[in-house]
Amino acid sequence: MSPTPELSPTHIPSLDRLLRSPEFEPLLSQFGHTRLSQSTRAHLQILRDALFKGALRPQDLAPAQLAQALQAKLQEESRLQLRPVFNLTGTVLHTNLGRAMLPDEAIQAVVQAMRSPANLEFDLQTGGRGDRDDLINPLLCELTGAEAATVVNNNAAAVLLMLSTLSPRRETVVSRGELVEIGGAFRIPDIMKRAGARLHEVGTTNRTHAADYENAINERSAMLMKVHCSNYAVKGFTKSVSVQEVAQIARKHGLPTSVDLGSGTLVDLSQWGLPPEPTVRETIEAGADIVTFSGDKLLGGPQAGLIVGRADLIAKIKKNPLKRALRVGKITLAALEPVLALYRSPERLPEHLTTLRLLTRPSAQMRAQALRLAPVLQQWVGTQFAVEPTAMLSQIGSGALPEDVLPSFGLRFAYTGTGRPGRHLTQLEKRLRTLPQPVIGRIAQDAFWLDLRCLEEQFEADFSAQLICEQA
Repeated sequence: MSPTPELSPTHIPSLDRLLRSPEFEPLLSQFGHTRLSQSTRAHLQILRDALFKGALRPQDLAPAQLAQALQAKLQEESRLQLRPVFNLTGTVLHTNLGRAMLPDEAIQAVVQAMRSPANLEFDLQTGGRGDRDDLINPLLCELTGAEAATVVNNNAAAVLLMLSTLSPRRETVVSRGELVEIGGAFRIPDIMKRAGARLHEVGTTNRTHAADYENAINERSAMLMKVHCSNYAVKGFTKSVSVQEVAQIARKHGLPTSVDLGSGTLVDLSQWGLPPEPTVRETIEAGADIVTFSGDKLLGGPQAGLIVGRADLIAKIKKNPLKRALRVGKITLAALEPVLALYRSPERLPEHLTTLRLLTRPSAQMRAQALRLAPVLQQWVGTQFAVEPTAMLSQIGSGALPEDVLPSFGLRFAYTGTGRPGRHLTQLEKRLRTLPQPVIGRIAQDAFWLDLRCLEEQFEADFSAQLICEQA
């Protein structure tokens, strides 16, 4: 195919000429010479290809038009991949959306830690080298009743490190009904194998007795382990052995007891009308020698794996070379300390801890919000859908309390056209997902749902503004 008749390769401006043009001055200032040169060179090649395909227009070569095209391209490339979204899925601790949102106290501490050097491993009292665990060890011990504590990058790492230290090439006794799989194919048997521990299953899927633990102990036994089944429930003809019973059996044979609480909590959630979960302190008081749990689930802090328990066992764990590979940095510690400090005043938690505030948000508050937003969304979506304020059910998420739901309120989008609604619901989901701050909802029961539990009133104006701007 020949070039466009009225244009020739000589009409395409040179890179040097464009970079010296007035239209490109703002781009040079914003993106720098190197990046702008690379993008402009690539764009000019696209124009040459279009020229020989007969698809190039004279206006495409104007410096202003070229500057505008490059501005859009460079801005799109500059947009960060990790972006804030509106989580209106109804799952508060959504694993794919970052789980717990940090309270303001933690955010301020993180910003300060990022802006300046900090005493991460420097003892301000002696002037010598310090231990980063010392930054959170006193708080964790105070809140849990444990003798010592350490922290790694997530709870899977905590379990891996604990098993690698305390049960290498020896047996760890676990009930078959507690061999759980967490998200991302994390399975207790697999993590044991990777840690070098040998799994000794006891009992059956639905029933395990104290005698099963007792009979499993032999000269190869390293510990007895309990795993809190936080992401599923077995009902009916069931039997399990309490932490206290398992600890008594282990102690009689000189073995430690470890408990993986998963999404562990430091307070009794039932005082705020939430389903009860075993607390870390209760687990320690029941006789557990080591307890592992997450920092970014019910605790409401940053992603972290916390290990608390007997001082001698924690000391061994900290000497494991894996500890250095799995340790956390100053940003995580800066966020974790103020979150833990909030638990010193539990009566103030619903006000200051974001996770608890969202979990306990009154349904009436969300209903009023739905009534305010319904007209805005109806105008935005047009006549293709009917937007209805609707009662719905939220869930905690991240494997915590899988059977328990929270009364909530939100908006239901029902397709008003003819035919099957599936394709239209998918298009609506995509339209919301591609807004400047994506809105993430869910499709279920031939409708699209936006649960307002996680849209606090302070963010409502921003939510509405981007809908109005898109229409304009």
